[in-house]
Amino acid sequence: MPAPRILRSTGLRRLSLPLLAAALGVSLGLWMFRGQQTELAPSLTTPPPVAPLGESSAATPRNNGENDELLPSGLSDAATRAALAERLRARLNGAHLRPNEATLIFKDAAAYHRFLDRAQGLAVVDRIDSLLAVRLRVEDYPGFVDDLAAHFGDYLSVAPNPLIGAPTPPVEDRASRHAEPVGANLLAILGIEPGVDRSSWGRDVLVAVLDGGVGAEAAFGDRLTYRDIGYGERGSVDDGRHATAVAGLIGGASADAPGVAPAAGLLSIRVLDLDGRSDAFTVAKGIQAALESGAQVINISLGGYSTSPVLVAAIEEALAAGVAVVASAGNNQAASLVWPAAHAGVVSVGATDAAGTQAIFSNSGPGLQLTAPGYAISTVGPDGARIDFSGTSASAPVAAGAIAVLLSQTPGISPIQAADILANHANDGGRPGPDPDYGRGTLNLGWALDRNNPGRVDPALSSQSYDASTRTLLVVVQNRGARPVHGLSLRINLGGTITTHPLPTLGSAASASVRVPVDAARLSREGRIAVESRLVLPPGLVDTNLANNQITGAIVSR
Repeated sequence: MPAPRILRSTGLRRLSLPLLAAALGVSLGLWMFRGQQTELAPSLTTPPPVAPLGESSAATPRNNGENDELLPSGLSDAATRAALAERLRARLNGAHLRPNEATLIFKDAAAYHRFLDRAQGLAVVDRIDSLLAVRLRVEDYPGFVDDLAAHFGDYLSVAPNPLIGAPTPPVEDRASRHAEPVGANLLAILGIEPGVDRSSWGRDVLVAVLDGGVGAEAAFGDRLTYRDIGYGERGSVDDGRHATAVAGLIGGASADAPGVAPAAGLLSIRVLDLDGRSDAFTVAKGIQAALESGAQVINISLGGYSTSPVLVAAIEEALAAGVAVVASAGNNQAASLVWPAAHAGVVSVGATDAAGTQAIFSNSGPGLQLTAPGYAISTVGPDGARIDFSGTSASAPVAAGAIAVLLSQTPGISPIQAADILANHANDGGRPGPDPDYGRGTLNLGWALDRNNPGRVDPALSSQSYDASTRTLLVVVQNRGARPVHGLSLRINLGGTITTHPLPTLGSAASASVRVPVDAARLSREGRIAVESRLVLPPGLVDTNLANNQITGAIVSR
């Protein structure tokens, strides 16, 4: 693999020279991303050109956006320096930060080593040599301000160290949304036919699991290895349970709790401290360790609503090396993604239930790339236990495992290309086309593996949902076959009223939608209206998958 290198085009700018008081008045790393819901509902949608996963975007925040102009030189007034030291203390002790910690990136190797040489009296907690980065515990704020002012030309970035952890486990209220548990049916939901030989899926692919320490499990065998970055291999029971469940979904090989890629190598890198939390610097160090170990895919089922230049630099190192970074979107039912999923080059993954409906807890946002099953999935736990696992912590490893499968079954493609293949052959969920709730679609590994089959014919009912804002039923049809389909129609039975709607010609992977008005007074009066949508095929069309041609359900008043 290419040697790690510093990317200097990441938007991390040199510290400039405004007044120090103004500079320290700027926040140090608490940029909260607020996703905006956008309407993407044309009547006919062909997937638009999308920047390949793994590429950066000009819109991608490279850091918190507020710490570039931090400290100038030339301050001789001791009282001013003391006041600014106290302001810096406040900035490094905000909510959701490692208290009294700063992360530093230096402009070049000489500046980095000059700092280490003079840092005898400073508490250097950790360092990442390949990124020229230091994690510093600030014990002497006036002294730190003096050093920053005296050596401002050496610093590329100074920022706090945001906390990152496993997403809060969702509250499972199945009745409120009629969510369907995945259970042990993960493979079928991913479009994998029973009896398919999966013995080689993921072979020669190494997937790194940045989490708590993965527990030993017979389903992993000798495919599980460890890398200690200073936190040990295993931690508490709680984070070991989380990490083992994540690893099981990637590469478990037991019949009652199958993983997606049962032949993949699994590299456990513990990034959680004894308090069960991590931080941006430690996750960055875990990414570096995964790269050094030769991982092709990195799964991070962790997140936080702040980032740092060090974490961004580590992610972009991985992307530059062609490694796919997969991360969970978050479980807060928020309109924004947690970091590192919020980075544009990361494969950010939200959660769906067994029916392909967005899980009520799953975060949304315009940067979401994919959704995948993430509700009550059977997977492995420590000491051979079997558990039901819910959250975007579960959906991310499902996607990571699918990338490993494509790498093993399609020689010559890169991990980032594999992620793009999955996104381009995903079930269209929600509104037609990419949207903040489902991203580019819900994972369909069977379609992705069969994408080059010219005989594949699979028009499908993709989703059926009630739009309360317009009081309409929205039904989306998608062509998951290899060639255009003509002459389809959609038959909808809405509470006993049957309507038929002709559909336009659908090219491969294209979608069309139909909206039907719903009697809001009746819904309020009865509380529930049954719905059945069914595809009607033209004469002579032989559909290779009739199972996805019908959706039954109900619109329920809340």
